[in-house]
Amino acid sequence: MNVTETIIFILYLVFMLSIGIYFFMKNKNADEKVFFLGGRQMGPWVSALSAGASDMSAWVLMGLPASVYALGLGQIWIGVGLAIGYAIAWILEAPRLRRFSIVANDSITIPQYLTNRFLSKSYVLQIACALIFLFAYTIYSASSIKACGTLFNTVIGMDATQAMYLAAVIIIGYTFLGGFSAVCWTDFFQGLLMLGALFLVPVIAATKLGDLSAMNAQIVGETPGYFHAFNNWKDVVSGFGWGLGYFGMPHIIIRFMSVESQKSIRKSAAIGITWTTLIIFFSVIVGIIGRLYLGYDQQTEANSLVFIRMVRMLFPAVLSGLLLSAILAAAMSTADSQLLSAASAFANDVYKPIIRKGQTTDKEMLWSSRIIVAVIAVVALIIASNPNAGSIMSLVSNAWGVFGAAFGPAILLSLFWKKFTYQGAAAGIIVGAAVDILWLTFLAGTGIYEIVPGFIIGGIVAILVSKLGPAPSAETEKLFDRAVAYNE
Repeated sequence: MNVTETIIFILYLVFMLSIGIYFFMKNKNADEKVFFLGGRQMGPWVSALSAGASDMSAWVLMGLPASVYALGLGQIWIGVGLAIGYAIAWILEAPRLRRFSIVANDSITIPQYLTNRFLSKSYVLQIACALIFLFAYTIYSASSIKACGTLFNTVIGMDATQAMYLAAVIIIGYTFLGGFSAVCWTDFFQGLLMLGALFLVPVIAATKLGDLSAMNAQIVGETPGYFHAFNNWKDVVSGFGWGLGYFGMPHIIIRFMSVESQKSIRKSAAIGITWTTLIIFFSVIVGIIGRLYLGYDQQTEANSLVFIRMVRMLFPAVLSGLLLSAILAAAMSTADSQLLSAASAFANDVYKPIIRKGQTTDKEMLWSSRIIVAVIAVVALIIASNPNAGSIMSLVSNAWGVFGAAFGPAILLSLFWKKFTYQGAAAGIIVGAAVDILWLTFLAGTGIYEIVPGFIIGGIVAILVSKLGPAPSAETEKLFDRAVAYNE
């Protein structure tokens, strides 16, 4: 246990919690729109870095570098797919989603937007979305909590399960208190820390490398094809498949809806795309430089310790504590967004319209949402503490696939196709999620990431049902036209 690193960790956690307390005091009389969407007042820097930080969970500092460290450049396709998908989402999806969500009765959640977009009175789509949210986000949050446990156990020797409980309490604390504003501002600071850490560590390590030709020869001897990116076409297809997830990832695209103006969207896009590209690039570089600097070690690969080991070998305790806090930042910035998105979907799309029949006050909605945040976090904690739950990367992969396959085609079609229907959206979401889960269960051995068939088949079903079923009403088509023309 390193006392200095422990103190840095504690100060960092206190700082995150203080942000939640600040926004709780500032917005204690606010309504649900402020709690769930920050009143649509997020500036370009906060919205961009928050979207990126909520996306890049601990896998970008632990899982991805470890994969590149062990297997080589064939693993870069996940990063390439993510960078391309994220850029397209900001450029094409973000401007329209903000406009459409406002015109569609000022929707503040994704299920609410999809229902209002088609002027529907049915709750089928809202319930289906909320159930998928609860299922996938609980798994996704478990990966972030698990990462916190691994970090504390490795760095300061704290029992991993106890560390998970501590991390969960802090995350619940500031999310419970401050809502969307607290989540965005904590993510903003955490995004800056993540980028700084991923930049600094490989640069310093590279200055301490010895004979590169001898190191390269050793690596090729241990792992033939390590420096070849095109070893397997399935890796390329699956890597690009990861990029499809952005079009339907609720905790990321909700940031598009929160930006203060259409003009700010363009600036947010430039900031967000640049940040994410740099994060992914340096994450890959950490894996490569880590293999050169550390040599191969099975335990380092198995426990995803490449970044942690390099930091502790290169820097004094004060700096290492700060840099290792970047892993906490990555894990917490994702978990908080996931908890809030799941809670907002359940509270606004199930509890308020179905359980309470619309008879709720702002205060009741706020507290019911906070309780749901806590409940989801507890279930995620139980999953994370189970030794058979799977690795951090596998948990992230499973949840990412469900979201992308279910919501990606429906969101895109709702924004760009005037003849898209409510029935098509519902069918596409349900089928996309089902295909993703069935592919993972029975066809994972094909080596193709399940999001690819789920996204394609879900999209085809959504289009076919829309074409073969009743046409959208004239009012729905007018809403589409108003949304396209809206500019504020």
